[in-house]
Amino acid sequence: MTKTALITGATSGIGKATAEVFAENGIDLIICGRRNDRLQQLSENLGKKVKVHSCVFDVRDKKAVKAAIGNLPDAFRQIDILVNNAGNAHGLAPIDQGSEDDWDAMIDINVKGLLYVSKAVIPSMVDRKAGHIINIGSVAGKEVYPNGNVYCASKYAVDAINQGMRIDLNEHGIKVGAINPGLVETEFSMVRFKGDEERSAKVYEGMDALTGRDVAETILFMVTRPPHVNIADLLIFPTAQASSTKVKRD
Repeated sequence: MTKTALITGATSGIGKATAEVFAENGIDLIICGRRNDRLQQLSENLGKKVKVHSCVFDVRDKKAVKAAIGNLPDAFRQIDILVNNAGNAHGLAPIDQGSEDDWDAMIDINVKGLLYVSKAVIPSMVDRKAGHIINIGSVAGKEVYPNGNVYCASKYAVDAINQGMRIDLNEHGIKVGAINPGLVETEFSMVRFKGDEERSAKVYEGMDALTGRDVAETILFMVTRPPHVNIADLLIFPTAQASSTKVKRD
């Protein structure tokens, strides 16, 4: 039976790559994001391979999340896989110089947004006693690095939510796991540095970072394990990276 996956933050980076990899492997898609033009283009491309439905909403808007997921077409109502990918980093300043707006954005998107989407999807999984949730965390949720402060805190929260979710949903037979990437070359740094291309490029300079597809293929592996296997927590680095602060550069 064909499965259906809902992916947040599907317009770029890991989310877009996951949608592409899932489509290549016959998984129907509900792709979600804020940028309708990108969603429509992706829907058109992947619709040649699988059934695709797009939802335009900001995960911070709990009313919009409820409305979009609560009014899915009949063919997409059974969500077998949820990939909580939407997330952002804003700024890289020491705690005393941090922007309160940046803090709000990271906590609202990375933590509350994940919760809002999960809350909208989980009840139907509980009713069916089946489902698989993948939460996209980060090495930043495993070790704090200089000037990472609130971003790291938001990803530590994802780690805690992932563990709590797995415990709470265990009795319902729902799989819950997290993948925590290190350096992945996407639009992530452009967002963090507010469009500063030069500063963003330096993040990946002199090393081969992971690609969105590298992470997506690992997510596919996680969701295609046998029913008795759940990959609960996975840390993935490029070979050149050993920790948040240790990277071998040419």
